[in-house]
Amino acid sequence: MTGDERQPWGRGLSGWTTRRWLRVGVAISLAVLTALGVTGAWVLGRTASISNELVDVKAPALSTSFRLESALLNQETGIRGYGLTGTPAFLEPYQQGLTEQATYTATLERLLDDDGAELGDLRRVQSAVEKWQARIARPIAASPAGAASPLATERADEGRTEFDALRSAMARQQDRLRADALTARTDLSDTMRLRNWVFAAIALVIVALAGLVFEGLRRGVTKPLEQLGADARHISAGDFTRPITPTGPADLRQLSTEIDSMRLRLVRELEATEQARQHLDAQAADLQRSNTELEQFAYVASHDLQEPLRKVSSFTQLLQRRYTGQLDAKADQYIAFAVDGANRMQTLINDLLEFSRVGRVHNTHEGIALDGVVERTLSSLSVSIEETGAEITCDELPKLVADPTQMGMLWQNLIGNAIKFHRPGQTPHIHITAAREGELWQFSVTDNGIGIAPEYAEKVFVIFQRLHTKDAYSGSGIGLAMCKKIVEFHGGTIAVDPRYTDGTRITFTLAEAPPSVSTPPVSLVRARAGVGPQGTAGAEQGAAHSVAEPTP
Repeated sequence: MTGDERQPWGRGLSGWTTRRWLRVGVAISLAVLTALGVTGAWVLGRTASISNELVDVKAPALSTSFRLESALLNQETGIRGYGLTGTPAFLEPYQQGLTEQATYTATLERLLDDDGAELGDLRRVQSAVEKWQARIARPIAASPAGAASPLATERADEGRTEFDALRSAMARQQDRLRADALTARTDLSDTMRLRNWVFAAIALVIVALAGLVFEGLRRGVTKPLEQLGADARHISAGDFTRPITPTGPADLRQLSTEIDSMRLRLVRELEATEQARQHLDAQAADLQRSNTELEQFAYVASHDLQEPLRKVSSFTQLLQRRYTGQLDAKADQYIAFAVDGANRMQTLINDLLEFSRVGRVHNTHEGIALDGVVERTLSSLSVSIEETGAEITCDELPKLVADPTQMGMLWQNLIGNAIKFHRPGQTPHIHITAAREGELWQFSVTDNGIGIAPEYAEKVFVIFQRLHTKDAYSGSGIGLAMCKKIVEFHGGTIAVDPRYTDGTRITFTLAEAPPSVSTPPVSLVRARAGVGPQGTAGAEQGAAHSVAEPTP
């Protein structure tokens, strides 16, 4: 398509190509998916953070606070019992409480390190504990065992007051921790609900995005390609009048336009081809008619020449028999030339008749074994074989549907030529092969004779074409031309193998069942030759009889 024929792709969105649509679509999809991924990641991170704070900080801190309170109660119980009785066994809960107090206090300091308010509550608890231990617990624990400690009675009211203050500090701490844990649980519940909504929204957006991508591809790529494919299938089916409809992005529309331009060129070329075909058909019909007329002419001309030739031959032979030796030498020579010319003319006419009969008179197809045909041919050539000492070998030959007479003529000419054109002083060796190649049989006749030069490989199949003088080798030059006509009549081809240089190798193919061939009409032949109801074969045989000596 030339530049003038190209249609503009358009401006704006209509001028976007498939690649650009795909790039924009992929970019938007990536942006949306990235935003969704960031949002989902933030929600997941927020949920994990709150959950970790509740599980790893708030809940353990509240639990540890309760354990710390229990350890302090154990201390208070042990000190009170020891102070009233002086029994050392009461100091065991006190000592264990001190150990647990140190452990739980360290745990709370680690858990509440990032929360100033809760850490302040812990410091107040520690201050109350220290005050109670300094005023009450440690002095009583230092009293001698075995008797009640006077400090237990003296400081009973103060101890109760100090421990109540400690309990109040612990209660405030636990209230704050409980409230923080509840807040964390509420935040976690809200965050999980938000997470569910966010992921539901992400799923909906992904589904909607996938739907948009699918619909975009269907409208922008699949549907235009289906339309283009449907139009192309109609065109491939022979409907060249169907136009290509441009749809879809700019590049697909451009492609459709270029394909439609190609379709138009094909339409124009097909129209020109159809006109040329009709012209060739007309020429072929004229050529076929001309060939038929030429064949009829060759038959009629050769047949009509028989009668005057018989007279010429008869009288020249009569002159030769009656007056040989009675005239001078020149006259005897002239008479001999005339007799020889008449005989050669008779041979040429008979050969021409045989050539014209191929496909006309001999046209009876039947199943024949080529082995038998070759055997009969060798029998008819027995004199030549005996004279030259020819050695002929033959592979197993197939059975074909063919005309028996034409097959005999074919092998007669091929084997006869192989014997005739042998090297002087050398025994002819001839080998015949056959091999199946698809629907055809490939044959070859190979000899060790004088061979055929490559430049004459086509010329030898032309009728009456000779490569040697009649004095060197007898014959009319029609043999291989007749072979070619017989082979082509049976759906094959024949040629000289140029690769074989030790003699001549003729290769040809024959169909197992030749194509049906219609026999040309012979009415004109009968009319010109004066043939009666007995048929043309009888007339030809009569024409080929030996000439009897006329009555003087």
